[in-house]
Amino acid sequence: MARNEVPEWLQIAAATMALSMESADVIGLRAIKAAKGGQNAADEAWRMYAEKVTALAELQASLLMAPLGMTPAAAARRSLRHYRRKVRDNRRRLGI
Repeated sequence: MARNEVPEWLQIAAATMALSMESADVIGLRAIKAAKGGQNAADEAWRMYAEKVTALAELQASLLMAPLGMTPAAAARRSLRHYRRKVRDNRRRLGI
């Protein structure tokens, strides 16, 4: 790895850690909703499943239709941005 690539990958690592913490918030909020039971919990479970399948399919389609980036770092940043939007939308919807 070239010396100038190290800070770039450190930024990607920091963004990955931030995404994991935001994802943990969403998991907690969904767990609370599931613990309450009822139709809302069932709807949320199906929504979660559908969102995960859709998010992966969207990322795969973007990879097939256009490259995610010219470098591995660019592909990593674009993938993180894609998933971060999904997590942010869920955090807003669920109440954070």
